[in-house]
Amino acid sequence: MNEFLREITNGLPDATEFARAVVRLLVAALLGAVVGFERERAGKAAGLRTHMLVALGAALLMLAAAESGMTSSDLSRIIQGVITGIGFLGAGSILKSEEQREIRGLTTAAGIWLTAGVGVAAGLGRWGTAAVAVTASWIILGLLTRLERRLDVNDPVKKNEA
Repeated sequence: MNEFLREITNGLPDATEFARAVVRLLVAALLGAVVGFERERAGKAAGLRTHMLVALGAALLMLAAAESGMTSSDLSRIIQGVITGIGFLGAGSILKSEEQREIRGLTTAAGIWLTAGVGVAAGLGRWGTAAVAVTASWIILGLLTRLERRLDVNDPVKKNEA
């Protein structure tokens, strides 16, 4: 029975380290929620929960690796794996329409990729960097989308194609 309890509690940090880990994971999930909320509001397939899970998962992988005492070169390989894996997830959100000759989902894929980066930064305790990236994503996804719509409406080439 003692072996079983030791196995369950193996790797549990002290209270301070545990609080730090919880805060990093929560920050990652909340920052992922900010990006996900904007995508959800825009009616995109990958919304609030997807972005929260991507950020949380990336933060968990980084936190677990850092807490296990990995070197910076080991952490670099973890980051590479996260970004590559998320690339495959994002690729699943890209659709090509032969009839309309357009590709949809690139922005969603890029958002998922960015959210993984935010999770990596939060997992490493780089909350400021993660928050700046999320702020920039809101500007890009929100404000620039409105600007694009205005430019498309006033574009004479677009009017003639319609």
